[in-house]
Amino acid sequence: MLTYPNIDPIAVAIGPLKIHWYGLMYLVGFAGVWILGKRRALAPWSPIKPEAIEDLVTYGAIGVILGGRIGYTLFYNLGEFLHNPLVLFEIWKGGMSFHGGMLGVFVAMWIFGKQQNCTMLQLTDIISPLAPIGLGAGRIGNFINSELWGRPTDVPWAMVFPNGGPLPRHPSQLYEAFLEGVVLFVILWIYTAKPRPTMAPTGMAVMLYGCFRFFIEFFRMPDAQLGYLALDWVTMGQILSTPMILIGAGMVYWAYKKAA
Repeated sequence: MLTYPNIDPIAVAIGPLKIHWYGLMYLVGFAGVWILGKRRALAPWSPIKPEAIEDLVTYGAIGVILGGRIGYTLFYNLGEFLHNPLVLFEIWKGGMSFHGGMLGVFVAMWIFGKQQNCTMLQLTDIISPLAPIGLGAGRIGNFINSELWGRPTDVPWAMVFPNGGPLPRHPSQLYEAFLEGVVLFVILWIYTAKPRPTMAPTGMAVMLYGCFRFFIEFFRMPDAQLGYLALDWVTMGQILSTPMILIGAGMVYWAYKKAA
């Protein structure tokens, strides 16, 4: 069994001002999109110019934050929301959903695309290979916060998390950081190194994330307020990831069919 490093979730404290590692991980993700987005915007097939990346990141950040919070409330905390709608604004209690954040980004890119005279999918094709930077960084933030830990296990790399009780557990946050962050980034960055049919990069990102997330849910504890939703193993994360796999595969197929 490995020893959990027990890192202080607060990276910097200056008087009453406290900067958390989790918040810094969001900045890492947005900075990654900004830096590498400028590089990709130089490609002749890019629908926008490098100077538009700053605005794209701003729109994307708003979409991630609003969509992530609304998605978590509706997907994982609907009962409490119906009882008290103001819970949506109780951000100090935490709670963000990737699936909601993804939908928020799609809406943001649809709005931004109208200003740039390009389609939503042209923009998501640009940012889809960059999104894993934020995904991987966010999971590192979850690990530092000792949250979203895995199921009990006896594997040699299991850890006892401060908030997870006395049992050793899968460090599922690190599994996600590796698969949804590192592996997904490498695959998508290489795949988009040359022109692809419009919608194919977005579809590939959606499909692969759905596959990776569905797989990792077998090692991750389900949200306590929901538990397993079917067959003593199906989680909300798997239910939300299944249509991603199907829709993403369909997008890739349709993109190449149109381009043929």
